Amino acid sequence: MSTPARPTLRADAERNRERVTAAARLMFAEHGLGVPLEDVARRAGVGVATLYRRFPTREDLVAAAYEDGMTAYADAVAAALDDPDSWRGFRGLLERLCAMQAADRGLAEALTTAFPGARALEAQRDRAYHGLVELVSRAKVAGRLRRDFVPEDVTVLLAAAAGVASTPPAWRRLLAYLLQAFAVPGTTPETAPLPEPPARGALLRGMTR
Repeated sequence: MSTPARPTLRADAERNRERVTAAARLMFAEHGLGVPLEDVARRAGVGVATLYRRFPTREDLVAAAYEDGMTAYADAVAAALDDPDSWRGFRGLLERLCAMQAADRGLAEALTTAFPGARALEAQRDRAYHGLVELVSRAKVAGRLRRDFVPEDVTVLLAAAAGVASTPPAWRRLLAYLLQAFAVPGTTPETAPLPEPPARGALLRGMTR
């Protein structure tokens, strides 16, 4: 009589895992990766012990919540490589990544944080990095990207943009400044007027968050 209960238990465990992952994704997006896990459990409608059975560490939970996000990051790099204009692909990639960060505070942190124990997550990061190396090389060969730019500078840019990600005019203006700095002078239209600056009130609200 006890045998039929096993699939039910497994199904319940899987449902709890999905509920916790979904709740974590929402709360990380709103508050960042440091949100108390007790709050995640409460939002998922499960006990803290249930959360820790499914995800023994915060890294485990982050990996589950952002595996799709990191895959989207790697896919964005692949799409940039498909653009025959290497500078346009490079510029478009940075715009897309900054927009992704602006929509998800947790992803903004995940993109610039290493998770050595999360193999699937780091595999996608590695795929993105190798694609980025190729994209940077192509833009340099085309004479559009300055010779001393390195792929790691993208991580620096993302970390900087994350600080103003909640205020779209601010990150767009910052990115425009940086694209001017990255480009070989006279080879791109990046000297066009900058995007409008953010209103002071909006910037202060973003800083408060």
